[in-house]
Amino acid sequence: MGLLPRDACFFDHFEAHAAKTVEGCELFLDLARGAADVPSLCAKIKEVESACDRVTHETVASLHRVFITPIDRNDIHRLISKMDDVIDLVEGAAASMEVYQLHEPSADLAKMADTLLASARQMCEAVKGLRDLKHAKSILDRCVEINRLENESDRQLADALVHLLEESKDPIAIIKWKEVFETVEMATDSCEDVANVIEGVVMENS
Repeated sequence: MGLLPRDACFFDHFEAHAAKTVEGCELFLDLARGAADVPSLCAKIKEVESACDRVTHETVASLHRVFITPIDRNDIHRLISKMDDVIDLVEGAAASMEVYQLHEPSADLAKMADTLLASARQMCEAVKGLRDLKHAKSILDRCVEINRLENESDRQLADALVHLLEESKDPIAIIKWKEVFETVEMATDSCEDVANVIEGVVMENS
């Protein structure tokens, strides 16, 4: 079997995965805002997660087929794995909302979902920048913004938990909502993990 070209379409894989992640975060924001058709939205988010899984598997398979990669092989594996963590957590939060029948809108969850979406969009743009490391500063600026958004998500989680304990008298409901809030915050954390990998790639190759 002949060797694939040096770029091996890895950048295509990264960009496809990031774009689908943004799509999943957009759908989750609709869910957090109290969209009527929860099962349909959750099914669409699951479809996005499955599509991302396919991209991840193809990326890893490409690593086994290619002799020369555009960036370090370990960085490729780490990057696609960390990206996959984001959409896995988004899908997990959506699935919890469906199972727990959390259908009512939540202002706190909507704020966190909006921050997550903003982070995913920054991640998507940072990933696109990897094709041309001549624009390293622009990529790193995206990563700094992702770090800022992660800090914002931490604050939003703390506020959400305070409001939850103040407003709900049902301990089971508190447990359910707490799980969803924390899962969304973990997804934003995972965007920061992606940014950290990207920062390392930029510093090593620019």
